[in-house]
Amino acid sequence: MNETEQSEQNVQHSARPTSPPVVDRPLPVAGLVASRLAESALVEPVKVILKEALDAGDAQAATSTARIYLDSVAVAGFRGIGPRAWLNLSPRPGVTLVVGRNGSGKSSIAEAIETAFTGTNMRWHGQDATRSSNWRNLHDGTKPKIEVKLAVEGDAGASTLTRTWKGTGVGDSEGELKRPGHAPVHLDQVDWKQALADYRPFLSYVDLDRMISGKPSQMYDAIATILGLGHLSGADDRLRREEKALDDAVKAAKDEVPGIKEALYELEDDDRAVQALLAVDVQGRPDFEAVEALVAGLPAGADDGLLAELRAVVDLRGPDPAQVGAAVSRLREALAVVEDVRGTGAEMARQRADLLERALAHSDRHPDEESCPVCGAERVLDAAWAASATEQIAVLRQEAEAAQDAHRELHSATRAVQDLAQMPPQRIPAALADPWSAWTACRTVSDPRELARRAEETAATLADACAMVGRSAAQELERRDERWCRLATRLAGWAERARAADEGKLRLGHIRKARTWIKTLSTELREQRMEGFAEHSQRIWEKLRQESDIDLKAVSLRGAEKATVRKLVMDVSVDGEDASALSVMSQGEQHSLALSLFLPRAATADSPFGFIVIDDPVQSMDPAKVHGLAQVLHELGEHRQVVVFTHDTRLQRAFTSQELPVSVFEVERGTASRVKVKAVTDPVAQALADARAIAGTPDLPPAARTHVLPSLCRIALENAFLDAAWIRHHRSGGSEHELQAAVGDADKLMKVAALALFGDVKRINDVVPELSARHGARVSALVRQCQSGAHPQGARITDPHGFVNDVEALAQKVRKPAVTA
Repeated sequence: MNETEQSEQNVQHSARPTSPPVVDRPLPVAGLVASRLAESALVEPVKVILKEALDAGDAQAATSTARIYLDSVAVAGFRGIGPRAWLNLSPRPGVTLVVGRNGSGKSSIAEAIETAFTGTNMRWHGQDATRSSNWRNLHDGTKPKIEVKLAVEGDAGASTLTRTWKGTGVGDSEGELKRPGHAPVHLDQVDWKQALADYRPFLSYVDLDRMISGKPSQMYDAIATILGLGHLSGADDRLRREEKALDDAVKAAKDEVPGIKEALYELEDDDRAVQALLAVDVQGRPDFEAVEALVAGLPAGADDGLLAELRAVVDLRGPDPAQVGAAVSRLREALAVVEDVRGTGAEMARQRADLLERALAHSDRHPDEESCPVCGAERVLDAAWAASATEQIAVLRQEAEAAQDAHRELHSATRAVQDLAQMPPQRIPAALADPWSAWTACRTVSDPRELARRAEETAATLADACAMVGRSAAQELERRDERWCRLATRLAGWAERARAADEGKLRLGHIRKARTWIKTLSTELREQRMEGFAEHSQRIWEKLRQESDIDLKAVSLRGAEKATVRKLVMDVSVDGEDASALSVMSQGEQHSLALSLFLPRAATADSPFGFIVIDDPVQSMDPAKVHGLAQVLHELGEHRQVVVFTHDTRLQRAFTSQELPVSVFEVERGTASRVKVKAVTDPVAQALADARAIAGTPDLPPAARTHVLPSLCRIALENAFLDAAWIRHHRSGGSEHELQAAVGDADKLMKVAALALFGDVKRINDVVPELSARHGARVSALVRQCQSGAHPQGARITDPHGFVNDVEALAQKVRKPAVTA
């Protein structure tokens, strides 16, 4: 069979749902939370923190809510499938069974669907490595590829999900989604990536075991995600991380203080360390300003202790040997010149001039005294004497100029040496007190010769002492500064962290209040929403329990989402006595319980997936439970596309025996892993086959020709129009609930046709003209004949085989509307 033949043969359409869905879409949490927050008595800073956390969640959770259905699956080179095999589905609610013996390849198709979406398969997790290493089909050398056609609500045509492999490992794959009118995107970027984890629409036999045998926290998380509280839990998680960061910062800064104090105590002879210790070791908030001033450098005037003394010693400068040497040399040269002129006429003239000047000065001070104060002679110091003495002094000064210059230079040189012997402006260290005193004593030495000797000696001694003490002080300062610098770097880092932690304490308190508010509201909403989930699980269990004496009384969540101890609690009783769920249940009952938990989770209204893929759910079930499973799947199929893979023929018989609509495909595996899928039942094809069988019956009774034959053809057309109605409505992005309600009301052929053609059940009068315009005038008579089969007079059909052929042609035309329909 070629690809075209298999594709045509493998077209199926599910029967229409008989009633609207039982699960309603929950109210949006975001609006409820915003309303509660506005009404709360929280202080404004806490409200702002909550709004920021909740808004961040809104930004992260902004995803498309378009519902997704499976349209077809093509698999090649994967698991048990070699050359390409197809499974074509009707992308709308309904139940489809894919049956086949073990090893036929049906589970390979189920695994392919999950792998296409997720890149892996949950059934391989925890299995031996050989399980996943043999994923590639070795027949025919076909390159592995999975292609899933999707019907995305609101899109005009089908989307294509493709997964291909570039390496030999099962994880060496890439997934891509192409939607009509959109560029291809990697699957890591699709809107429903997180939803795959929260509302996983895949369930295998192994998953049933894991759902029951998993860790209590995993079972809790699997259910908690579907309650619609991710908005709140996400905000709480963000606040929890910030709270932890702020709290850790406070604790870390506090834990550093003992080490900081110990290091400061080790530098207790350093004034900076002492001041830092006083700033750190306080009750309440440390003096960060003082610490920061210390590590940046002490302010002027603050360093008045040992460090100040050391710095003063380093800065202290003794007499400059060169300057002192020059001054002493000048003094000795002046003294030598004075010695040279001593005993000369010039010296005598100077001395006589000095004596006369002193006599004149005495006479000026005592004008009434005329006697000589030396010899006592009377009337010798009169005016005439004074005039004569003045003239003599002028003559003698001219004669004594050389000696006078020598004495002036000696006086100046002496003063220059004495002026060098000064005390410094800063305090003199004790080690320099004696040599500095000896040096400054030179100021009192009047003998030039002695002055020169002492100045030279004491200056040299003081200079050497200053240099030695200065070097010692510099070394001590360097040692202290090196230790301080290391500590100051550590202190600066602590001060920065501690200040930031201290400033965050107020926000930390607000965050804790915000988290308390979230936890209180989450508990309230979780209890409310859990009731709906528990009721759905109980309804499913009631159908699956079938003759079991175990009652599922309640399903609840215990603990919080981030709590260490959290679990899903299943309250069951056996014959009215309370019991532990798993300890009293058989394997089949445990699987039934797992289905009771999985199906509500996968079918929640918040899930973007309109389909559920279940592989081998029948194992370990007794016949009564299989009948209950068929009922559960039928109800689920009223608002979900349910695709079940099974080798157990009991499930198909359970649908048939209970007259529940279902579409069935059979998978057959030939040589070289050639897998074919053929339709076993198709409502349209089945009705036409029955009609053709009647048309070929010899001696056909009149009633069969006039009533049964057209009625079967009417059923074929109704199902064809129903397929078209679902596709048309889905492409337009309309509400599923509206369509289900309309389909439930469409109990006549023309109403269903109106839905398919116009999306409006009221436009029944426009159906025939529209069909005639699209497919020819013969169509109107054909439709009337199909309708007449339900009337007492029946339909007049002259050519039964031609009539069935015409209905079949019309059904094929209308069941797949055009993209623009």
